[in-house]
Amino acid sequence: MVETIGTGEIIIQSIARFWPTWIAMAVTMIGGYFIREQLGIFGRLYGSRIGMVGLGLVLFWIFTAVFANQIAPLGPLDQSFTFGMKKALPGTIDSESGIVFLWGGDNLARDIFSRVVYGSAIVLVIAPAATLIAYMVGSTLGLPAGYYTGTIDMVMSFLANLVLAFPVILLFYLLVTPEVNQPVPLNLGIVTLPWSIPIGMAAFFFIFPILFLSLMWFTKYEKNTTKLTLYLAVTLVVGLWLYSGLVFNADPFGMVGMAPNELNIFAAVILGSSPGVFRIVRGLTMDIKTRDYVAAAQTRGERPWYIMLWEILPNARGPLIVDFCLRIGYTTILLGTLGFFGLGLQPESPDWGSMINHGRAFVRLADTAHIALFPAVALMSLVLGLNLLADGLREEALKD
Repeated sequence: MVETIGTGEIIIQSIARFWPTWIAMAVTMIGGYFIREQLGIFGRLYGSRIGMVGLGLVLFWIFTAVFANQIAPLGPLDQSFTFGMKKALPGTIDSESGIVFLWGGDNLARDIFSRVVYGSAIVLVIAPAATLIAYMVGSTLGLPAGYYTGTIDMVMSFLANLVLAFPVILLFYLLVTPEVNQPVPLNLGIVTLPWSIPIGMAAFFFIFPILFLSLMWFTKYEKNTTKLTLYLAVTLVVGLWLYSGLVFNADPFGMVGMAPNELNIFAAVILGSSPGVFRIVRGLTMDIKTRDYVAAAQTRGERPWYIMLWEILPNARGPLIVDFCLRIGYTTILLGTLGFFGLGLQPESPDWGSMINHGRAFVRLADTAHIALFPAVALMSLVLGLNLLADGLREEALKD
């Protein structure tokens, strides 16, 4: 006969397990209050209740991901071999180890609480990273389209609309098809690299961060040879090292790499998100380029890319920050959807979408609904926090 604890104890112990998160949140939010004047639009969030609630939810999951090893009592793949721990109810005590499965166990006798905690780290790495790269792609293409207009704008806008017209979920189905994502060796003479459609897409998209940062340094420090050389060297060395490891899994040091299914997700998410970013950046550029400070920069003889990157883009940061938060939320939902349909990471992965998919077969029974319920609530709370944070930022941006 398995032993369980009551609902009140489950709630109290669940709250207590997150003690590193509570401490980190308190330090961050109290410390931020005293330097709010230096935090710009984020500092003004302290005057927005909605924004602070959203910030609190987002920080909760960020620090949970950071301190996952201290919070979770078990590893994400650890199984209990004690009788009665498969599909165990919340609050069930493992009699052999004495560990309480606070949110119950799944059908493989793994602790759902630990898996949800570790899953936050996966979601909070993939979603912001893919969104950030999508922003670099969209900004690099959207700035010249809005600044020059004409033929450049027409061609880029047509390509963006073409991608937006393609169903994203169908794109993911195509990318996980074995005939499509199976790498084949590509002999370049000096080196042989794996090649497939997802790898080709990633090779194209992942070059944009290097290009974007290089353009920033060149336009900013064109007349300062020392700084320009240093910044470009660091960007190219680090960027190409990460590029070779992430795209081709060819890091000579074996430190950087990405599983094929993760690469598929990154490639498809960036392809699905960057056209939307392109259209936002293009529209903002067309509006801001008519401002007096842009005309003053043109009068000084500044290069067009300097004006785009250092005059227009910084002055578009308000709407872009709001959209960035919203887009991370959309990407989080997309990752959950992919996991639910079995198109995301490996089935044993503790990412929330895969956990919901894993537990959906048991939701019909009240005794086993918790297998899918807790990761679903975690996913919902993070997306809610991002949306509320974006609403708060939008309110403060409108006051400028």
